[in-house]
Amino acid sequence: MNGDKSILSILVDNEPGVLSRITGLFSGRGYNIESLSVAETMEPGISRITMITRGDKHIVEQIKKQLNKLINVIKVLDFTEQRHVLRELALIKVHARAESRAEVLRIVDIFRCKIVDSGPDHYTLEVAADEDKLSALLNMLQPMGIKEIARTGSIALVREMH
Repeated sequence: MNGDKSILSILVDNEPGVLSRITGLFSGRGYNIESLSVAETMEPGISRITMITRGDKHIVEQIKKQLNKLINVIKVLDFTEQRHVLRELALIKVHARAESRAEVLRIVDIFRCKIVDSGPDHYTLEVAADEDKLSALLNMLQPMGIKEIARTGSIALVREMH
């Protein structure tokens, strides 16, 4: 979907059905969620949902207001216009034949990846990166042949002001 990217961080009660109700607000308006990550916070019983969507700012504002009305939603934060740190974890299984192993290792070094598994003809890389760095890494690995990829979805926190 075209439009502006929105980065929402939603603090919720960690209870069954909460995620379904939240994502339903988006799908009910025909909005796709590009990235979704959910995990408990430091506070027991509270989870953080980090969600990225693209679309009309007016509709995103309406969705944020409706999210705030849901009983299990504690707080809705919009990181879109704020300085923030955003990362996504990816596991990438790439072909690593004898003739390309040195090149894969060079790329691993440049992008500060970790090799978490290897075999005679592959490496599995782990990388935590923002969207641009991850995209650049995938472009560099494409000629070697990406066998498989698993991505977590983005997580984000607002930067502290000094």
